[in-house]
Amino acid sequence: MDLVALGKRVQLLRAERGMTLQALADRSSVSASMLSSVERGEKASTVVVLDRIATGLGVRLTRLIEDPEAQRVVLRRAAEQDHVLEPGGWSRTILTPVVPGVNFEWIAVTLPPGCEPGTYGPWAAGSHEFIAVTEGALTMSVGDREVELAAGDSLYLAADTPHGYANRGAVTCRYFVAALIMRPRGAVSN
Repeated sequence: MDLVALGKRVQLLRAERGMTLQALADRSSVSASMLSSVERGEKASTVVVLDRIATGLGVRLTRLIEDPEAQRVVLRRAAEQDHVLEPGGWSRTILTPVVPGVNFEWIAVTLPPGCEPGTYGPWAAGSHEFIAVTEGALTMSVGDREVELAAGDSLYLAADTPHGYANRGAVTCRYFVAALIMRPRGAVSN
């Protein structure tokens, strides 16, 4: 492990949060002198100490110890995609790889005729969804409003309001959802 790079990551994460060295020491139960040594790359910490630092920063331990360059290209093969068959016969496939700290999903959805999966509650403020229909027809409910989409149509919605998807037609509907989901302030990121 590159101690200097680790120290720079800790220092950057602390600065991003507007925390002093003492504030991080208080939140992590690690002495300020030890934190200072870690940030300067002078001291190799135990996993327990690094986990305390990560907790104090509100991130997972892997965020501190993984090489950020390794996350610049993340491959997810078709065989690794999460394919979920839902009650009611509809299915969704999560196409995007998991990237720590990035709350984006690209999902392929198939709704059989007459399928109404229901309404989803609001995501945190600042969340967004983009929907693109490739086959059939989709009825979107966004709050109290309904929008009909046909093949080739697309829609954007601020996803901080209840919204739902339905195929009220006689043919299968296929569409994609690109979602950028914000997490509430203070939530632990990947």
